[in-house]
Amino acid sequence: MNVRKLTTGLAAALAVTFSLLSGQAAAAPFANADSAVAARVVTYDASGSAEFRSAVDRGAAIWNESVGAVELRPVTTGQRANIRVLADNGWPRALTTSLGNGTVYIGRQAVDEGHNTIRISAHELGHILGLPDRKPGPCSSLMSGASAGTTCTNAYPNAAEKAEVERYFGGALTRAAGARTAGAVPIGAVIVD
Repeated sequence: MNVRKLTTGLAAALAVTFSLLSGQAAAAPFANADSAVAARVVTYDASGSAEFRSAVDRGAAIWNESVGAVELRPVTTGQRANIRVLADNGWPRALTTSLGNGTVYIGRQAVDEGHNTIRISAHELGHILGLPDRKPGPCSSLMSGASAGTTCTNAYPNAAEKAEVERYFGGALTRAAGARTAGAVPIGAVIVD
């Protein structure tokens, strides 16, 4: 897990700014310059992903290797997941409900056509993390999706995609306040890849 350090002055300024914006008093969330802010944890439930379970776990691991502001973790017993991952016979798609929340469908149609399951998983999780499709696009762009062709197996986000997710989840004010921010993906939209 990557950790970001903030200075006492910045933490205090953020607390004051948030209290002014929200109309509520808030204590400074950090005690000293050595305090750190952890990544936002987003849980996923892949129990409905059938034969794609290992691809989903690998897609989540790729995001964890690629960004520090958010960490995807499998849901634990009794815990409610932010993301549900399901397998079906259609085309892969994501339904976003808010940043870091929604449902991913790993569609067998794309797999049957020869698309890489790990790339599909990482791509669809990218939508839940706020990224839109970028089609047509090169294989080096994870969010180019199927437009990169069936020979493309790159499951890693490029530098711009990483930076975008870091920006959406990396704001200290957002994490300290527990606020939800919208990414480039419209909330409540079904994104069919």
